[in-house]
This record gives sequence, structure tokens and C-alpha cells, in this order.
Amino acid sequence: MGVSKPWVEYFFVGVLQMRCSIVTDRATGDTVIIDGGGEPERLIDWVDGFAGNGPDWSNGPRSDNGSYIPSRKVVALVNTHAHFDHSGHIPDLLNRYDVQWYLHPDDTYLQTLAPSSAQRYGFEVPEPAVADVDLVAGEILEIGALTFEILHTPGHTLGGCCLRLIVDDGPDHLFVGDTLFAGSVGRTDLPDTGGDFTVLAQSIHTQLWPLAPDTIVYPGHGPLTTIGHEKQTNPFVGDDAGAGIYSRGRYA
Repeated sequence: MGVSKPWVEYFFVGVLQMRCSIVTDRATGDTVIIDGGGEPERLIDWVDGFAGNGPDWSNGPRSDNGSYIPSRKVVALVNTHAHFDHSGHIPDLLNRYDVQWYLHPDDTYLQTLAPSSAQRYGFEVPEPAVADVDLVAGEILEIGALTFEILHTPGHTLGGCCLRLIVDDGPDHLFVGDTLFAGSVGRTDLPDTGGDFTVLAQSIHTQLWPLAPDTIVYPGHGPLTTIGHEKQTNPFVGDDAGAGIYSRGRYA
């Protein structure tokens, strides 16, 4: 069973303006934080009390006028992958919320590199967290009142995953990390990551394009899009790029 009218908010956080998404079931207040990689105090202040600098976008209440729903209760942290901008401040969120952190095991090594990767940009993140629960390809994951399908989409990183929030009364929501962007795809040339353009394109073609065209896509950076729009128009992996060739715009 899916969620009804999910409350979704996102925050562009950190020097790389990564999208952290916060998903709440309006009936129970159960809340999952996806890719909590930066500005943990901002996220905590808003989730706990509608305080401080709130989200960059929300389809729900933006202040304490949200009293018509239960108080939000964070029930899990989930990551699409383990690049430092997506996972570097997970330890700070785990210090606040006594919950489990979910990550695909193929990104475990990448997570250990978060501090050194952040240092290349001139700042520090805490000592890396260790995931409590492994994401499993094809799993239907029930976290509180929220249900996600786990789509393993390697190519940007070895353990990259997309998280499909199953919705009963509208289009599903797909949190893709850096697998897919509006009009682009994730980089495959980053060190120590396992990036491979052919693998990434194959992941998108086999795991994402079969989804409903109206599925709302939340990339790790940049604007929202839909599966149908990207399948039709994406110059890297869309219909015009040539199925099975994946040559246009390829990272070298």
C-alpha cells in the first residue's frame, strides 16, 4: 500500500547545493530524510519545530500552521548514494534522531572517503557513519507508513539507488540522487567511485524508463522533472540519443 498525498519538502544544502528531500506521511507524521548530506542544523530546526531557514520548496505547511497533522517523527535516514555532499553530515542527523541509516553496500567504501573528498572543497565533515541497513535491489521497503521500491542504478557510483515512493492517489515520486538530472545524467569520471557511462545508461534504460511517464523525478541537483519528459528528450539517454548506443554527450 502506498501513501496518500505525501508531504514532500526539499532543501538545497551545502557548497554543491545538493537536494535533501524530507518525505512525511500526513496521517501519521512518519518522516524519512533522503540524502541528509549538509546543513544538518537547518534540517533539524525545521523538522522539529518549523524554525529557521525552511525548505526551498514544499507542497505542505511552511510554518506551525501545520497543526492539523501529527507532529513529525523521523523514522529513518535513507541515501541514494555516498558522495560526501549527500552523506557527509549523516552522523549529525544520527546524533539527533535515534533511527537507522539505509545505504547500498556497494557504496560502503565510498562513504569512508567523505572527509577526504570534502577537504578538496576546503571544508570538513564528521567521521563517516556506517550504514545500519543495506538497501537491496528490487526490495519493497516499508519504513513507518511510507513504502519505497529500491531500484539499484549503478553507473554514477557502484551502489547508487533510486527510491520510488509509492503513492496511492497521484503520481509516484522518484528520488534519483545523481543518476538522472533534468536534461542530463550523473558524472561518471569522478575518482574512487566506480563510474561508468555505459553502466549508468543501462541502469536508466532498464530501471527508470519502464516507470510511469508522470513519475515525478527529484534529482540530487537542479530542477524537478518527470520520467516521461526525460525519456523523450534527455540528450544523454533519451529516445533521441539512440537506444543501445549511448554516444551523445558521453563523459570521456
